[in-house]
Amino acid sequence: MIERADAGAIADWLAERLAGAGTITIPGGSTPFPIIEALLERHGESIDWAGIEIWPNDDRIVPEDHQASNTGRIRALLEPCGARIVALAEGAAPPHFTLAWLGMGPDGHIASLFPNTDPQIDDPLAVRRLTPDPLPAHAPFDRITLTIPALADTDTLMFTLGGGADKRAVFEAALRGAHDLPVARILRAARARQVPVTVFT
Repeated sequence: MIERADAGAIADWLAERLAGAGTITIPGGSTPFPIIEALLERHGESIDWAGIEIWPNDDRIVPEDHQASNTGRIRALLEPCGARIVALAEGAAPPHFTLAWLGMGPDGHIASLFPNTDPQIDDPLAVRRLTPDPLPAHAPFDRITLTIPALADTDTLMFTLGGGADKRAVFEAALRGAHDLPVARILRAARARQVPVTVFT
């Protein structure tokens, strides 16, 4: 784990991984957007955005111009730089990712793979539409999400935890195999594929 990394430090790490063309998947929520803004401020002109394709991990089923749309926020920041933004759709076939950047909720969910959805490491689908239960009060919408096999099909897995000690405890328990929440399942899938994992706390 990389301790107490601020948005600038994470942006610098990302810039090194984005030096060449590639395909990445990035999370929504509150944590990633200050990091993306720092990335653009510090390295925006040195990255070949035209060679980068970006998929959201997941999205709320709302129009892209809705304030709750992950895709809309990602597109507004990175499409003007020349990156190609791919909105999730049922039946889509995601590529192998150069980098899969994930967040994690305090309940151990990743993307929109909440505990109630019972995400499977061998899910035959790469993209699923589903309904969290309970619906988060701040975003009470059905979701579309990449599944564990799609997220684990990557050269590198990166987590930005945020949220302090509680989230860290959930993540560390997942590393130890002390529970079977979605974050533990993606970590098992990454180990099985020998995917390196970097965690920013």
